[in-house]
Amino acid sequence: MRHIAIIGSGPAGYYSAEAAQKKFGENVAVDIIDRLPVPFGLIRTGVAPDHQSIKAVSRRYEKTNSGDNVRFVGNVTVGVDVSVAELQEFYDAVVLATGAPEDRVLDIPGSDLAGVIGSAAFVGWYNGHPDFRDLDPPLDARSVAIIGNGNVALDVARILAKTEGEFAGSDIVGHALDGLKQSAVERITFLGRRGPHQIAMTPKELGELGHLERARPVVEAEDFPDIGDDAMLEPGMRKSVNYLRSFQIAAADAEHKPIEIAFDFFAMPIEIQGEGRVEKLIIERTELDKDLRSIGTGELYELECQLVISCIGYRTPPIEGVPYEHGRGRFANSDGRILPGLYCVGWARRGPSGTIGTNKPDGAAVVEMINEDISENSRKPGRAGLDSLLASRGVETVTFRDWKKIEEAEVARAREGSPREKFTDIADMIAARD
Repeated sequence: MRHIAIIGSGPAGYYSAEAAQKKFGENVAVDIIDRLPVPFGLIRTGVAPDHQSIKAVSRRYEKTNSGDNVRFVGNVTVGVDVSVAELQEFYDAVVLATGAPEDRVLDIPGSDLAGVIGSAAFVGWYNGHPDFRDLDPPLDARSVAIIGNGNVALDVARILAKTEGEFAGSDIVGHALDGLKQSAVERITFLGRRGPHQIAMTPKELGELGHLERARPVVEAEDFPDIGDDAMLEPGMRKSVNYLRSFQIAAADAEHKPIEIAFDFFAMPIEIQGEGRVEKLIIERTELDKDLRSIGTGELYELECQLVISCIGYRTPPIEGVPYEHGRGRFANSDGRILPGLYCVGWARRGPSGTIGTNKPDGAAVVEMINEDISENSRKPGRAGLDSLLASRGVETVTFRDWKKIEEAEVARAREGSPREKFTDIADMIAARD
């Protein structure tokens, strides 16, 4: 019997547990430990609430929890309730699947002004993450600047621009829906340092912008390279660029839509200004060098805005005693190995890159490493050791069966047409299981 602890219950954690089940059968006991009382990580609190088809992957993870050899241990904070070193005493292998839940720092003057928000916080707010339930973003803003040209930036803009009716079938939390109904937003501007051929926006998500009821995407024709250059792009990127080109054509036909979503390419924010709150961005025009890197031209201009949302990437928070690469915002590792008996997967290993499905081969690879490194004949106590320690410290754990009760309560309190109304307070989550 091998005893494995996985820290984090998002896709990387569950794919690792699934791989362990397939590899070791009944000769493994896996504990999936999470600081929240609810599982599934970014599936619950990161994926956009209007992308329910993506969230459906959680049903696969539920099957992983159906056997006795995989257990969810919620409401346990590693580094507070139990240390990594203590877990290594109990388990043959400890796998860090903590993801990258923190924003990369927007390191420009004025980034500490009121009205400057990171995407992790804003996405967490509308998805009901307990850490951000009280964010209260200033939606009285008429003009919003979104820094970044990736899918998270698209999610943020789409959520800001949708009508109440367009959220039908989503699980956006009530406090966010109420706030958005009062929104004064008239203009949303994407700011990207490079051009249309370098965006990180995928076709499906980009195409959604063209079907919003009250918002029209706008792209300036002069930002595009010659249309013949599109042939050099890989198919997915070419499709994304085709959408951008179609936006410049369709913009005039959609002038009746009151919200404008503008793409400002070759734009590098260098300062945020305002008296106590964001009032404008100072932006430097950029160009591409021969290696397609953006470089400043010295040309400056201003963008009036009252809300700035930074979507420039994420980082994995350090854990005491675990080697860490500060420059890359991830744990120091060699293909997933950190130290003997200590591993990492997903964004905690790679940094914030790839899709949800990218975590599946990551999970399989780490289980192969564990098979190579760890003997089948364990002498460690595994979950019995953890349970004893947590009980001695008065830590109240949440099981997967408890989670199913929490989920039932969320479904029961849903508004009409919504799959659930999430609890956003940890105490309420725990109370709902009783």
